[in-house]
Amino acid sequence: MLSLLIGSYWLTASAQDIHISVAKIWDNGMYCAFPSIIKYKNAYYCSFREGEGHVFDKNGKAEGKVRVLKSKDGKKWTSVLLMSKDKYDLRDPKLSITPDGRMMILMGGSIYVDKKFVDCISQVSFSSDGIHFSDPQPVQMTKAAQREKDWLWRMTWDGDTGYVVGYFQPGNGQTNNIHLLKTTDGVHYDQVCDFNITDFPNEATIRILPDKRMMIMVRRDSGDKMGYWGVSAPPYKNWNWTKMGFQLGGPDFLAIDENHIIAGSRSYYISSHAKTSLYLGNIKGDFQEVCTLPSGGDTSYPGLLVVGNELWVCYYSLHETPRASIYLAKMPLNMFLNKK
Repeated sequence: MLSLLIGSYWLTASAQDIHISVAKIWDNGMYCAFPSIIKYKNAYYCSFREGEGHVFDKNGKAEGKVRVLKSKDGKKWTSVLLMSKDKYDLRDPKLSITPDGRMMILMGGSIYVDKKFVDCISQVSFSSDGIHFSDPQPVQMTKAAQREKDWLWRMTWDGDTGYVVGYFQPGNGQTNNIHLLKTTDGVHYDQVCDFNITDFPNEATIRILPDKRMMIMVRRDSGDKMGYWGVSAPPYKNWNWTKMGFQLGGPDFLAIDENHIIAGSRSYYISSHAKTSLYLGNIKGDFQEVCTLPSGGDTSYPGLLVVGNELWVCYYSLHETPRASIYLAKMPLNMFLNKK
């Protein structure tokens, strides 16, 4: 049972009331979507794509920009960056911290001609202070890793190595359309392995447990459209895959431990009224829905961050405005850790 109250609501669960606060942190009349959140040098940062529409502007051009917000307390947010690249639609900017201590933005770089998608060249930008960012530059891949129209979606670092799943458009002569890559500098990438997953797998998030087992959550957009959950031990060549019981959209997850994995995704439970939902699962890929955040329409792509004893979730939604805005939800971490 949900009760909305001026940016906050209560979730009634197991005889206790759990308070969740929700605040709109960015709404400038543009279409703002696909956020990411991170803590860097004692401040919080949220990145997202900003444009006139989901893809195209009123002139039929796709030239989305990347905006980065900064906050000292998670309440007041100010813009520190609006990045663009001529003739590129910069999308899904995901934040991470490199082994040498820089903030990194990994983003898709889509190219459209006459409203037709013709190429995607992922881009990276770096900052050493959270204020000044390098111009976006294309990633570089070894011959073994190179794919046509490859989109590197979300980076996860483990020690000196970063891992990311790349996906590329089907029908380009390739047998598989998703693969695992690694990097040590965020710019140069090498192949780890291909994944033989059917029905157009694409957006994927990687997390690594302390014992070095890697987990991947993969969105699929054809066939039954159910998400895929993969687990592998180093060197991450052999994978055990499980079909999840629900469809994913812009998935993210955090592993507190192997029995408490918190995930966020677009919910398609009512296909005509999508929402942003949070789930609790385990390393076996068994997930259950915990709550649905105030959201609607074109929504989701949550970014998850643990701050003290709270879970912070940034996401986008257009349930209150004509164009999508960026929201930040805060909730007790125990609502996941104590759930039976």
